[in-house]
Amino acid sequence: MSGKKYLWFIVVVSAIIMAAALYSQHVLKMEPCPLCIFQRVAVMAVGAVALLMALIPNRQKTVGLGAAILISIPALIGLSIALRQRYIQGLPPSEVPACGPGLDFMMNTLPLQSLIQTVLSGSGECAVVDYFLGVPLPIWSALFFVFAIGMAWFAWFKSRPNRRYGY
Repeated sequence: MSGKKYLWFIVVVSAIIMAAALYSQHVLKMEPCPLCIFQRVAVMAVGAVALLMALIPNRQKTVGLGAAILISIPALIGLSIALRQRYIQGLPPSEVPACGPGLDFMMNTLPLQSLIQTVLSGSGECAVVDYFLGVPLPIWSALFFVFAIGMAWFAWFKSRPNRRYGY
């Protein structure tokens, strides 16, 4: 498989994850918490960057490395958010932060820096554990972000010219 095919695979997996997230929200009536929404934004960013990089012609030698770096940035952010949510979910009930206002309200009233800080500190609704196939959803998110980083760097590796001795 060429390096571009790995980028297209990231795009497809990102789209499937977003379709599943929207299905769980609108059909299964599972309301996402603020940390879940931020993870969705990171999934969309990973997919969008992979799509843009897959569409760039092969003539440019830095596309593979640029794709790996640019995909890794939102993936690492998403990974840290997923791990933060899993940490909050593991807290004893007495230490779980209180539920705060909804994300819509915070977006309309707080400056961006305060909004991000408030969301990342977590709230009570972020401590609710929802499962898919017996695994908490933030773990699935974390696995996707690790997968995306690995695939992006593997795509870069595969797009490099063959060198006889690996140098």
